[in-house]
Amino acid sequence: MEKDMTTGSPMKLILGFSVPLLFGLLFQQFYSMVDTIIVGHYLGVDALASVGATGSVNFLIIGFCMGVCNGFAIPIAQEFGARNEKNLRRYVANSVWLSVIFSVVMTIAVVLLCRPILRLMRTPENIIDGSYSYIVIIFIGIPVTYLYNMTSAIIRSLGDSKTPVIFLVMSAVLNIGLDLLCIIVFHMGVAGAAIATVLAQLAAGICCLLFMRKKFSILRISKDEWRRDRDFMGKLCSMGLPMGLQYSITAIGGVILQSAVNGIGSDAVAAVTAGSKLSMLMCCPFDAMGSTMATYGGQNVGAGKLDRVGSGLKSCILLGVVYAVIALGIVLLFGKYMLLLFLDSGETAILENAQWFITMNSCFYIPLALVNIIRFMIQGMGFSKLAVFAGIFEMVARTIAGFALVPFFGFPAVGFANPLAWIFADIFLIPAYLHVKRKLEKVVRG
Repeated sequence: MEKDMTTGSPMKLILGFSVPLLFGLLFQQFYSMVDTIIVGHYLGVDALASVGATGSVNFLIIGFCMGVCNGFAIPIAQEFGARNEKNLRRYVANSVWLSVIFSVVMTIAVVLLCRPILRLMRTPENIIDGSYSYIVIIFIGIPVTYLYNMTSAIIRSLGDSKTPVIFLVMSAVLNIGLDLLCIIVFHMGVAGAAIATVLAQLAAGICCLLFMRKKFSILRISKDEWRRDRDFMGKLCSMGLPMGLQYSITAIGGVILQSAVNGIGSDAVAAVTAGSKLSMLMCCPFDAMGSTMATYGGQNVGAGKLDRVGSGLKSCILLGVVYAVIALGIVLLFGKYMLLLFLDSGETAILENAQWFITMNSCFYIPLALVNIIRFMIQGMGFSKLAVFAGIFEMVARTIAGFALVPFFGFPAVGFANPLAWIFADIFLIPAYLHVKRKLEKVVRG
C-alpha cells in the first residue's frame, strides 16, 4: 500500500498523489458547507453568523492540531524514504504518545477559555450564545481531531493518499445525515451542527486506525518500540510544534481581523462567513498541492535526492498557476450564484459584500498557490521552524488590515486582508526556500 515518491516523473507523482487528496478536501469542505447551508436556511442569518464568528478561533485551535499532526508525519516520511523501518515505527509510536498528551491538555484549556475568548473578540451579543454552543462542542472533540489527523497523516507519509479520502467520503455522508437529524428533526440548533461534525470525524479516525493496523505490516510496532523516547519525541516536537504554531500564528491575525469584522455587525459576519466558505472550497486544490509537497519533499530529502525536490516544486507551481487562473474565471462568472447556497436572495446587502470578498480573494490565488506549495515543501525538507516566519508575516498583514484598514474603510477593506497576507508570506518564503535548498546541497556534497 506504500508509495515511493523518490523515483519516476515528478509531475505524474504529484498529480497522482494530490488528486485523491483534493477529493478528500473537497468532501471535507462539502460537509462543512452542508453545515453552513442547513444552518443558514433552516436557522437564519443570526445562526449563520454565530457559526461564522467562530471561524478564526476555530482555525486557531484546530489548525494547531492539524499542523502538529502533519509535522509529526514528516520524520516518518523521511525514514520511509531512507528505508529505516525500525526508526519509522518508533516515530509513529512516539507521535501517538505526544498526540494523547497534547489532546488532553488542549481540550481542558480551550474549553475553559472558550467564552472569554469570544467576548475578547467582541462577538455581537445577539449571536454570542450560539457561537459558544457551537465552538465549545468542536473543542470538546479535540481528541477526535488528533485521532483523524494523526492517522491520516501517517498513512499519507507512506505514500497512500487515497485511503483517507475514502474514509472522509464516508464521514461526509454521515455528517450530512447527522446534520439533518440534529438540526431539523431534533431541533438542536447550531449545537447540532457541531455534534454532527465531531461524530463524523470520529468515524473517519476510527476507520483510518483500523486500516493502518490491518494493511501496513511496516507499522507492526513491537513492545520495545512503543517505549517513550526523549530523543524521538524531541525530533517530533521540533517538526510538529513549529507547524502547529505556524497555523496558530496565522490564525491570530485572523482573530484580530474577525474582531474588526465583528465590530461592523452580524450582517458583516454573515457575509464573511458565506464568502469564506466558498473561498475554502475554491482553495482546496492549493491545500492538496501543499500536503503533496510535504510528503514529496520529506521522502526525497530522506533519500538524498535533492535534484528531484527542485523539479517537483516547479511542476507543482505550474499546476498551481493554471488552477488559479481557472478558479478566478469560475468566481467571476458564477460566484454570485454559488453564494446563494448559503444566503437567501433577499439578503441583497449581505450578498454584495460576500461577492466582493470572494472576488478580491480569487484575484490573488497565484500568491496563495505559492504560499501553500513553497511553505509545505520547506516543512517537508525538515525546516519547520523556518516556515513559522511565513505565518508571522501573514499575521502582521491581517493585523494591519484589522487595526488600520477595516476601522477606516469598513467592509471593502476586509476583501484585501487575505491577499495582503499571502503577498507578505511570499516575500519571505521564496528566498527562504532558496536558502534551505542551498544548505541541504552543501550537506549532501559533504
